[in-house]
Amino acid sequence: MFYRSGRRNSRHRYQQGKHKRQQNNDREAIPLVSSINANLDRIAGILKAPEDLVVRSFKIGVNRHACAIICIDGLVDKALIQNQVIDPLLHHFTEQQVDSANKIATLVVDEVLTSFDIGENETYEDSIGSLLSGDSVLLIEGLATAIIIGSSGWNSRSVEEPQTESIIRGPREGFVEDIRTNTSLIRRRLREPNLRLITYKLGERARRTVVMMYIEGIVHPDLVEEAKRRIESIEIDDVEGSGTIEQWMSDSFLSPFPLIANTERPDKVTGGLLQGRIGILVDGDPFALVLPITFSSNLQSPEDYYQNWLIATLTRIMRLGAAFLATFLPALYISLLEFHHGMIPSKLAFSIAGAREGVPFPAVVEAFIMEITLELLREAGIRLPKPIGQTIGIVGGLVIGEAAVSAGIVSPVMVIVVAVTAISSFSFPSYSFAISLRMVRFAIMIAAAFFGLYGIILSYIMINIHFVNLYSFGIPYSTPFAPLFWGDWKDIILRAPVEYLKDRPRMLQTRDSIRMKRK
Repeated sequence: MFYRSGRRNSRHRYQQGKHKRQQNNDREAIPLVSSINANLDRIAGILKAPEDLVVRSFKIGVNRHACAIICIDGLVDKALIQNQVIDPLLHHFTEQQVDSANKIATLVVDEVLTSFDIGENETYEDSIGSLLSGDSVLLIEGLATAIIIGSSGWNSRSVEEPQTESIIRGPREGFVEDIRTNTSLIRRRLREPNLRLITYKLGERARRTVVMMYIEGIVHPDLVEEAKRRIESIEIDDVEGSGTIEQWMSDSFLSPFPLIANTERPDKVTGGLLQGRIGILVDGDPFALVLPITFSSNLQSPEDYYQNWLIATLTRIMRLGAAFLATFLPALYISLLEFHHGMIPSKLAFSIAGAREGVPFPAVVEAFIMEITLELLREAGIRLPKPIGQTIGIVGGLVIGEAAVSAGIVSPVMVIVVAVTAISSFSFPSYSFAISLRMVRFAIMIAAAFFGLYGIILSYIMINIHFVNLYSFGIPYSTPFAPLFWGDWKDIILRAPVEYLKDRPRMLQTRDSIRMKRK
């Protein structure tokens, strides 16, 4: 399979960025010196001696050999530094005479420090990077190497139920802002020795930790290489979060539809890894990325695999119907009312005409008034505090809708159409996909206002043309419908019984296509 880039000149930009990073590394890789005071002064000078920079100087051994611990207050666990670093150093060398700095370093690493995470740095850049990551730096007089001690201990949010992807049946754990907690949530569910985690430091200034994970032996190697290439091509001060990486790595920035899935659920990431996909975690962001995806991925929920196959299939069919209503219902109302009166049954036409009596606006203006009002209410409900936001969303919609009908600005039928459209748009597991349909809905409404049903049909054809031209890391977005993979239909709209889901999706071209032993 050919995993194409989808970004013009991205490979050339990657090579330029690689050359730029090499130049920066050559310029900034200044080695440490053997003088502890010179190292302290230079580190403090680079950081401009911030108030949260903590330096603890002390002497060890009978001959009082100088040492110093450096850390950033608020990023470290002070109790860990005191109990596992300073106390052992002071007590171990109480009656020993140490002459060589190298001998001290060997004893410190091999016999004294009880910390689990220990390493070494030889440059100021690496040492400062470790400090800003929450590690402590131990400097020893006469040693041109810094001993790095893992001591991060900042406060983080506990694991809670995901806010954006609630389910009735299934696990209640969601990702948090700490990346190591998130990787542990994946490890707990996936005890697979072939699970590979590749760590990157992205952002020229922020140096944010990003982890790409996949299962070796399942995922297609070309997909892994393409994902690596796109991640390594990122040149920015700070990636800020998974959203920045998603926009950078997507095959098309002009499409409103999500080409990379984002989720707060570890079980969704685990399921994607077992299918042959790639997961990406970003430090400081509770959302993970899963790639590649297709159009049908936006209609699937982890809960589908925790329920009976009949219930899951019915739910997926309802979501597909909701997608149609959320996209085309207001446009259908506009086209039938403005252009195609004869297609409406007589009794219904008389009822609609009676309800619209006195309304001063045409159907398209009426629809845009209600849709824009609903979007404003939805956005206000999100931004306001949660108890107030829920009240604004529900009560505000009822009050404004009733007031608009009483004032004769809109008809009761339009309120029903907008309400059904809004309910349909809330039924998708993917929030990004729901926003995309909302954007497309306005465009189709404009087409219906000018051309009626012909405008809706043309819009539908254009959407399908757009789908078949979209790619997510080389996978056609319209797969498995075009190109056609009959075997993958068992887990698209239909969710077949578990015993029939024996193969991984063929469209992913996995190295190991069997997920269940055949009986």
